[in-house]
Amino acid sequence: MTATDPRPPAIRKQDTLHRLEHDVDAWVATASPDGTPYLMPLSFLWTGQHLFLSTTETNPTARNLRTNPVAQLTLGEFRDVIHITATADSTQPTPAEAQAFVTKAGFDPRPLPNYPFIRLTPTKIQAWQEVNEIKDRLLMQGGLWLI
Repeated sequence: MTATDPRPPAIRKQDTLHRLEHDVDAWVATASPDGTPYLMPLSFLWTGQHLFLSTTETNPTARNLRTNPVAQLTLGEFRDVIHITATADSTQPTPAEAQAFVTKAGFDPRPLPNYPFIRLTPTKIQAWQEVNEIKDRLLMQGGLWLI
C-alpha cells in the first residue's frame, strides 16, 4: 500500500477505534427544536460502545439533545475525518467510566451542579482521509459495524 492507496476498511476501522480511544475532544453538532444548528467542541470518553460527554445542562448542546436526541460528532482534521451520527440519552456512566472521563479530559464534572453526563450511542460511523476513501467510508450503519 502506498501513501496514495486507500486504506482497506478493516484498517480504517482500526484507525477509527484508535482515535476514539485516544482523541480527547470532538466537534458536537446538535439542532434546536426550530432547526437552529449549534456546534461545540467537547471532551469525550469512548467506552467501546458509547461516548460520554458532559456540559452544563443550560448549554445549547444539552438543551438541544433533550428535545432532539440526535447528534453529529466529528473527530480529526480536514484530510483525516471520523464522522459519527449518534443518539443521546441520560444514562450515567459507571463510577469507573466517570473516573476514566476525568482522567482523559482533565475535567471533573461530578462535583459541579448542573453538569450531567450525556451518553451517545453511535448509529453511523464514517471515516476517510482522501477522496479515494470516500466511496467506502461507511464503517457502521444502524449501530452495527460493517467490518
